[in-house]
Amino acid sequence: QVQLVESGGGSVQAGGSLRLSCAASEYTAQSWMGWFRQAPGKEREGVAVICTGRVLGRGATYYVDSVKGRFTVSHDNAKNTMYLQMNSLKPEDTAMYYCAARVRGGSFSYLQPSSYDYWGQGTQVTVSS
Repeated sequence: QVQLVESGGGSVQAGGSLRLSCAASEYTAQSWMGWFRQAPGKEREGVAVICTGRVLGRGATYYVDSVKGRFTVSHDNAKNTMYLQMNSLKPEDTAMYYCAARVRGGSFSYLQPSSYDYWGQGTQVTVSS
């Protein structure tokens, strides 16, 4: 079973930066990992995902339009840790951020929460004006 632990959340002013980390358990077989966020009263949305499987497409990424150019998702294969570098943060980025992993193969909707099988507990990101 895949275990995921997020860290790095906090409070920053608009325009600031944060770097989130998600450590996955050893011997995982996930094909994709991603970051999702959920603000109070709103639906969970995909933010950024990355292919982590030992396949030709390893390293491929997809982002929701609202964070393109500001956020960067990456993965350290040796540590099996995923990161989300968030720059130029805006108040609308305020949410609980969750790490997720998909173990299934084949084609799927990359930014859809239901495409992922394992979830972390979340880390809070708050951006003030």
